[in-house]
Amino acid sequence: MVSLVLAVLAMARPIDHDESQYVAATVLAQHGLPYRDFAYLQTPLQPLLLAPIAAVMATFVYPGLRLLNALFGTVILLSVYVAARRAGASVRTAFFAAAMLGCCDIFLFSVGVARNDALPAMLLALALAMALHRPEDGGSRDDGQSRRDAALIGLLLAAATAAKISYALPAIAYGGWALANRRARPIWVALGAVPVALFVLRLAAMAPDQFVFQVLTFPSAAPAEWYQATGRAAKLTLGYKVLDSVKFLALGPALLALAVVARHCRIAPVMTLLGLLVGAGLAAGLIPSPTWRQYLLPILPALFVALAVIWERQAPGRMMRILVVIFACAGVAPTIDGLRLAGRDGLPMITAFRHSIAIRRVMDLQGVSGPVATLSPQYVPATGRTIDPYFATGPFYFRSHGLLDRADEGRNRLVSADHFNIGQQAIGAIMVGGERSVRGQDRLDLALERRAIVAGWRKVIVPDSPFCLYLPGTPPAR
Repeated sequence: MVSLVLAVLAMARPIDHDESQYVAATVLAQHGLPYRDFAYLQTPLQPLLLAPIAAVMATFVYPGLRLLNALFGTVILLSVYVAARRAGASVRTAFFAAAMLGCCDIFLFSVGVARNDALPAMLLALALAMALHRPEDGGSRDDGQSRRDAALIGLLLAAATAAKISYALPAIAYGGWALANRRARPIWVALGAVPVALFVLRLAAMAPDQFVFQVLTFPSAAPAEWYQATGRAAKLTLGYKVLDSVKFLALGPALLALAVVARHCRIAPVMTLLGLLVGAGLAAGLIPSPTWRQYLLPILPALFVALAVIWERQAPGRMMRILVVIFACAGVAPTIDGLRLAGRDGLPMITAFRHSIAIRRVMDLQGVSGPVATLSPQYVPATGRTIDPYFATGPFYFRSHGLLDRADEGRNRLVSADHFNIGQQAIGAIMVGGERSVRGQDRLDLALERRAIVAGWRKVIVPDSPFCLYLPGTPPAR
């Protein structure tokens, strides 16, 4: 039932332009490697892990990836329930903790879009469930972890980091705790992490400069450049970071849970580990600028397990239960509003797929066969065409200025609006229109469109959609 609800919500979630690079990378990873063959602005696990599944999904890869993230969300909730039970919570309290997590807008957004948030959170939640036990001493067992469990925990935490680099902080926090608690078998935890570390290092060694720029340099430099260029530099200030963090945590019971856990952080021995993971998750969410809701997801699994431990020992009073209901309603409100809009306008994913089919019909009529250059590559797989690897990051590198020169862009398989030259790339079609409803992004579509017009490419409207194509040469004979 939970999976079905999350799947429906995933289909009803409005299109998010952040999804572009994750869909594109997963599709391109079927025939290439990140950094070497196409750009990917994250650590590499997700596209490579999901590429075989995407190959089976074929033209349905965009909605399919959303449904897969909804499944990951189900596993997150189940893992939090199991972890709470192993930490000593009753069935009722553990269920309540998992349900409160499910009412957080941070969670609902992260598992409803085709991004790289749900997979690492699932891996972290699974590691947490394995790390906790349920004896009388509050979550630690006299004989400690088995070697197999310790190695698997290390593997899961390393894999979470390999899917999203911010999860390195919870992984390091657990490693530090394991070193101080030898029954956790820290050597076996480290050994479990080795295969994933070698996997990432191997990919980095294939294209070291590209790896450093795409995974480390770009994420730290590009947001500031973009927000300053669009007149929103205030979003990067500490004040806005605090306000945004409080706002996102308050859309759901997470802010309330954080206050309760901070107050009762020493109520049980297991709270040491849970507190470390909550603190590490909070740091992971606050380091990027600006702060967005999905960045705070690493906090939630340990936070709600800790809340279950506390409320098992000190049941919440009537006022606290009322506050939980109020915050839970606030958390689900954005999702309910999305459902309302979907009921009025149709499911966004159905609309997106219908647009892709309309694009495909036009491409078939026009004989398009080469790669498609677009800032909305998530729409391309359903057309049966390939994504131009230079546009694998969607709008996120294209909007940059001065981060790389033309030669370095070529080595990174990237192109910016400043350096885009149609004549230097083998492009079958240019597709625009997907970014026009996103604040600040419309001018990027216009920049791409202007290049096509200057090059003399002809415009073809895609009926019943916001898209249009620019194609080289003369129309095909009919």
